[in-house]
Amino acid sequence: MPAYEYQCDACAGRFEQRQKMSDAAIEICPQCGGRVKRLISGGAGAITKGSSHHSDAPSPCGAGGPCCGQNAACANGMFCEN
Repeated sequence: MPAYEYQCDACAGRFEQRQKMSDAAIEICPQCGGRVKRLISGGAGAITKGSSHHSDAPSPCGAGGPCCGQNAACANGMFCEN
């Protein structure tokens, strides 16, 4: 569930609220009752449940699996990540 940042037009207060993406935006400041707007931020990327996949094995041209060799060109013209 993403966290959205809001700023009040009246008191300039800022707050963060965790909401579903389908939830309506908050319109009223919890501190002064003024109107708020949701701010656009860069975010921290997607957060997923569970562990992330990590492998120490190099991948050919970033595609996964065994590498074609150190500094060897792959069929698509890219180089393996060794």
